[in-house]
Amino acid sequence: MSNNLRLVVNNSNKQIEERQFFERDELKVILDLYAKMVSEGSWKDYGLSISSKQVSFSVFRNAAENALYKICKNFKPKNKNLKYLITDTSGKILKNSFDLRLLLKNTNWKKLQK
Repeated sequence: MSNNLRLVVNNSNKQIEERQFFERDELKVILDLYAKMVSEGSWKDYGLSISSKQVSFSVFRNAAENALYKICKNFKPKNKNLKYLITDTSGKILKNSFDLRLLLKNTNWKKLQK
């Protein structure tokens, strides 16, 4: 048996780790938009990416292509308007806001598409 194993109780990092994803209401807003865009035939697939700095919801026209857009949540934005972002495939910020619901509602997805 290894002496390198330790039991960690009351991990102080647990609360931080739980917040490093989309919260339930944020994910619902994103998935509602995704369902609408799939029903219109604009989007076909999605993927989730998580890093220590942000979580992103990538949308695809076809599964074999690069993502059309990424809807990102920054965990520690430099200013509040950079909390939520819509980026293109190269990472260029197309739109940003402190409010996810407003960001997605006020985005004209047809004009963003190439």
